[in-house]
Amino acid sequence: MKVLIVLTSHEELGDTGKKTGFWLEELAAPYYRFKGAGYEITLASPKGGRPPLDPKSNQPEFQTDDTRRFEADAEATAALANTVRLDSVSAADYDTVFYPGGHGPLWDLAEDQSSVRLIETTLRSGKPVALVCHAPGVLRHTTNEDGSPLVAGKEVTGFANTEEAAVELVDVVPFLVEDELTKLGGEYSKGADWAPYVVQDGLLITGQNPASSAPAADALIAKLGA
Repeated sequence: MKVLIVLTSHEELGDTGKKTGFWLEELAAPYYRFKGAGYEITLASPKGGRPPLDPKSNQPEFQTDDTRRFEADAEATAALANTVRLDSVSAADYDTVFYPGGHGPLWDLAEDQSSVRLIETTLRSGKPVALVCHAPGVLRHTTNEDGSPLVAGKEVTGFANTEEAAVELVDVVPFLVEDELTKLGGEYSKGADWAPYVVQDGLLITGQNPASSAPAADALIAKLGA
């Protein structure tokens, strides 16, 4: 099995002067789930090369066994330093696609036409896609073949308004994931703030927050094995 993991290239946290990017646990935990399943992993980002890491995600209180393992893993860190350009990948070359979150994707991947096409093509080919935390916001411009929003009528989750309020970024992000998915007609639901919560609707798998990244990867692996 071949999995494409799509990371953000965006590092400016709005106009706060602070940095953002991808959330380390949301890459590291799925990475080792896929490794354990024997998958071949490719990392991609809009600009290619090394994607920006949200510095907050590497603070001691957010580190996990998986993040520490990733940081010490020469193969993993080399792959991260050399992500392929998103516009160079073909959905046909992969069995599935996984999107980690972090706030970065709300700015670049949510508006990236290569990302939109990748998601639409993968799902229309009968292959599953999983997105966690802020990454479900990347679905905002994706559509079904009839032009309707991809998430319309589908059960979905993603970073909750209450979680965004807790990190005090409601007025900084370009849009709120929960509001956007609901506006597009998605059947949004959530679990407790910061607790693992994954929703599956057909080929679309979404996770609410960082704690949901490993369970979302497990759901994806189970879907591919079914």
